[in-house]
Amino acid sequence: MAAHDSGSSSGDGGSGARGTRGETGLPASIEAAWGLRERPLKGPKPGLSLDRIVEAAVGVAAAEGLSAVSMGRVAKELGVSTMSLYRYVAAKDELYILMQEAVVGLPPAPPDPGTGWREALAAWAWAQREVFHRNLWVLRIPISGPPATPNSVAWWERGLTALEETGLSDGEKISVILLVSGYVRNEALLTADLGAAIEASGGSPEELLRRYATTLKRLADPARYPAVARMLESEVMYEADEPDFEFGFGLDRVLDGIEILIRKRG
Repeated sequence: MAAHDSGSSSGDGGSGARGTRGETGLPASIEAAWGLRERPLKGPKPGLSLDRIVEAAVGVAAAEGLSAVSMGRVAKELGVSTMSLYRYVAAKDELYILMQEAVVGLPPAPPDPGTGWREALAAWAWAQREVFHRNLWVLRIPISGPPATPNSVAWWERGLTALEETGLSDGEKISVILLVSGYVRNEALLTADLGAAIEASGGSPEELLRRYATTLKRLADPARYPAVARMLESEVMYEADEPDFEFGFGLDRVLDGIEILIRKRG
């Protein structure tokens, strides 16, 4: 899982210290994620905490999307002033990091001893996909750095561990993890965008495909696009695949390529 280590934050409203760094020199959000920040000695309201702020922000994102999250909106959900939130989190961008950390959680348990790298890495990818599909709003958080929070580092650890006996160099292992996690993220983003398009159309996936095929038949000259024309004449364009089919198909092809690399390394 990618983390987002923002050295500077854009924030929204309020006069809190945006993009501030703590005694460790790390962004305040990273310190908070690792438990290195002490809670304010004087809380603006009894019971207010960083955990409650993050939970409220996640609730807003889950219900209305990431764009609905603002310091003011979260404060309203909690029944406190916007300024009171800045005692716990410096800016909205830092809140994003903590929101992601909360919903990503820890990776699945290590596979049984003797499990091959391919099975272990596939399980890691499917588990990551499940997290994204449960929290599609996470995909809208800009990536601004390598994994830096506890849970995101734990996901990297689990992925790298799956490759320990492959003979790949450390640099190659990192490249493999980036390749697989990038594939997972791209598939989840595509799913989110297609889902939004289907919802906006008011129809089913099959109906959307048929409209698309009909439009292409009207616009694409078979003499200029013969391969597209043959595809449109087949039944494949009129039947939506099972939700997991395309992901599994693509993941297998990615793993096939990695397997070739591993064989070359002997």
